[in-house]
Amino acid sequence: MTTDVSKLPRLAYTKLYINPVSTAGASRKGEKSTEYFVGVNSILVDRKPIRINSTLLSINNRGFGGVKISTVSPYTVLESSIYSTLVKAFDEAFFGGWNESRVMPVKPFKDCYTATVRTPLGVAVPDLAFVFEDNVKWDIYGANSMVEISRDVHCLGFLDGGSNPRTSVVIGAHQLEDNLLQFDLAANKLAFTETLLWEGIECSNFKF
Repeated sequence: MTTDVSKLPRLAYTKLYINPVSTAGASRKGEKSTEYFVGVNSILVDRKPIRINSTLLSINNRGFGGVKISTVSPYTVLESSIYSTLVKAFDEAFFGGWNESRVMPVKPFKDCYTATVRTPLGVAVPDLAFVFEDNVKWDIYGANSMVEISRDVHCLGFLDGGSNPRTSVVIGAHQLEDNLLQFDLAANKLAFTETLLWEGIECSNFKF
């Protein structure tokens, strides 16, 4: 089966930013980053904002901090304080609403769980979301937040990036799966859909 892109859900938009300092391993002085940064105002767990140091979400004058989108990183990587706060809120919501439990972690993940209830959007777990500028939301459901280890065991697909990473939040490839993203570099805009799983389709079905 193929899918006509013109019939996909409505696009939402947010601004793309340029980090004034290159984040590449080797670069010249004064060289700007070529990666895609976005403005994130908050992160939601179970539709509630978690308490994080908001300065971490902005790029400072040395090029540190901020939020970027990466297809190179397989999973989303979070600065340590953001990571621990997100996991704490996730656990509170998960164990408060589902009859599930933690299990031994499986590398590279630190947080793994029994997850036995399945939905069209993946296993049933608390929803996550990035809230961009102008209150534009990118919702993340079980298919993108969790990584399947076995039928009844899944790990939270977010990694601890340490206490002083170059970029505070790196949104990785697993979280991008089955979401249509359009980078308009001329207009400095990112357009994206809700997860295509709402429509019962996957990126592999696209007819461009």
